[in-house]
Amino acid sequence: MTDTAIPLLTTRFDDALVYASTAHRTQLRKGGAVPYLAHLLGVAAIALENGADEDQAIAALLHDAVEDQGGKARLEDIRARFGERVAQIVDHCTDSDVEPKPAWRPRKEAYIASLRSKPVASLEVSIADKTHNAAAINTDLRAHGDPVWDRFTGKKAGTLWYYRSLADVFAELVPGTASARFEREVAEMEQLAGG
Repeated sequence: MTDTAIPLLTTRFDDALVYASTAHRTQLRKGGAVPYLAHLLGVAAIALENGADEDQAIAALLHDAVEDQGGKARLEDIRARFGERVAQIVDHCTDSDVEPKPAWRPRKEAYIASLRSKPVASLEVSIADKTHNAAAINTDLRAHGDPVWDRFTGKKAGTLWYYRSLADVFAELVPGTASARFEREVAEMEQLAGG
C-alpha cells in the first residue's frame, strides 16, 4: 500500500459497496446470524487502515463475490464495472471459482502456494481478509470455546494449520504492520486453541 497521501474515496467505492451488498444480500457469516456484508465492510476497513488505495478498497469489498456469488461470470462483471486492476485483485483473492468447490485441503494448499506469484497489492487485500476472519474466529472462541471449530471444513487442526501457514508466508512476502497485525491474531487463535 502506498506511502503517499491516500485520496478520498470516490463514487466508485460507493458503487462497489452497493454492488457487494446486493451480491451478498442473503448470505450470513459462518455459524451465525450476522449479515455477510459485515465481513466485507470489516475487510475494507482493515485494508484502508493498512493504507489501501481505492482499487484495493473496492477489491476488499468484492473479494468473495467470485468465490461465493457467481464464479467467472461475476469476475467478468466486476472487470466491466470496476476495471482490470480491481478484477485482478479479486481474482487473486479467490481460491475457487467453480461449484462444487474442490476438496478443502488441496484447495488451501494451492492458494498458499500461489501467494508467491501474486503482486503485493493483491497480497495486501488478502491479508486484510484473513485478519478480519482470524479476529472473528478469536471473538467466537472467547465467547463459545471449542465448538466454534465445527463450523469449519478444516476443523480445529486444519484451520490452525491454514492460518499459521498464511501468517508465515505473509510475514515473508509483505513484512510490515499489516502482516504483523495478522500474526498477532493468529498467535491469539493458537493460544485460545490451547496450543
